[in-house]
Amino acid sequence: MKPTVLVVMLLAGMAAAQAPTQDAVERFNALPEAKKQELREKLKAFKALPQEERERIRANWERFRQLPPDERARVRENFESFRKLSPQERAELRERMREVRKLDPEQRREMRDRLRNWLRENPERREQLRENLQRWRSLSDEQKQELRERLRERRRP
Repeated sequence: MKPTVLVVMLLAGMAAAQAPTQDAVERFNALPEAKKQELREKLKAFKALPQEERERIRANWERFRQLPPDERARVRENFESFRKLSPQERAELRERMREVRKLDPEQRREMRDRLRNWLRENPERREQLRENLQRWRSLSDEQKQELRERLRERRRP
């Protein structure tokens, strides 16, 4: 069982701390026993990860904590959107991200720069993308699934 990213990030932050705060201890003690056990298992899974992976997660957690509140909210929103994807869609997205990570840093930088430039040069398209994203977020899960199926049908030869 693979722990969710957000919980692992939270646990990484807790595991990196010298000692949990009294507030954290009180919140943990107030949880139902089943939730406590779930968190213990996720912490155990986190500790079983290779040191390099734990360090990467801790660094990501620290970067997340340093973000302004509106950016943290956006990250949480994106995470929730990711969780709502079907397993196949998540796998496809992960594969695309693996492809991006395989690019050397210069290629990734160029790709980001091209996207930023395109968005800057096409403010109407950028606004249209934002509006589409807002509409997408307002759709029910059933409506989203219906749209996904229609897009898949269009792609098929």
